[in-house]
Amino acid sequence: MSSIKYVDQIERVVTLANTPERIISLVPSQTELLVALGLEKSIVGVTKFCVHPNRIRKEQIVVGGTKKVDFEKIRKLKPDIVLCNKEENTKEIVETLEKDHIVHVSDIFSVEDALNMIEQYGRIFKKENVAARLITSIQAEQNSFVKRITNTPTRRVAYFIWKDPWIAVGSDTFIDHLLQLNNFENVFKHKSRYPEISKEEIELIKQQELILLSSEPFPFSEKHIAEMKKINATAKIILVDGEYFSWYGSRLKDAFSYFRELQASINE
Repeated sequence: MSSIKYVDQIERVVTLANTPERIISLVPSQTELLVALGLEKSIVGVTKFCVHPNRIRKEQIVVGGTKKVDFEKIRKLKPDIVLCNKEENTKEIVETLEKDHIVHVSDIFSVEDALNMIEQYGRIFKKENVAARLITSIQAEQNSFVKRITNTPTRRVAYFIWKDPWIAVGSDTFIDHLLQLNNFENVFKHKSRYPEISKEEIELIKQQELILLSSEPFPFSEKHIAEMKKINATAKIILVDGEYFSWYGSRLKDAFSYFRELQASINE
């Protein structure tokens, strides 16, 4: 078999002589995607944050987190390919790994980017039909959701992912893209990526606007709603499932059902 070249999502050329049979995934949402594509038995290494399916960390070797990995443990697993993401993993991790291994890097800012990644995984791992069905399902769910909320009024939203310091989502992020699909206007769209927000800025989020507290990476809970209300007593504050706003693999298939429920809860 002659080698096949792919261009990953940060324009790196990935050359494969054969279909990869030993996969290490350093991205939780991409690990879940591999399982959805029927590749669970090919996964030999994951991160400690790969929690879906919940059995995966017991059945495969944990090689570290997303920002710090055990390079020697990865080497001993002899992967045919290591799957990374530009945002989730560091440049140092990618550059160190590619010295000894084939590395594919995703870079996701939109649903379209996610679908492109799924399509490429289908080709790389010879799961084209499964990938095509998943893509069709996600597109159908997205189209149905967008049609349903067409006449929903635009709401201004602040989406927080961390506290002490308070960190929100700005522009140029996948989360901001999904906020837009929900017909939300990001209060901090004028700020890039993940800006630190002062208490004074939080106080300025006005009545009838929304503050969304994500379940990840910081585990916001009910007690944090009370804490936020001490800073801003007028905005409506809601806990949201961060996985549906930030996981860009197969979880997108169910994300739009979650968004429908979220829209309904906002109107209560």
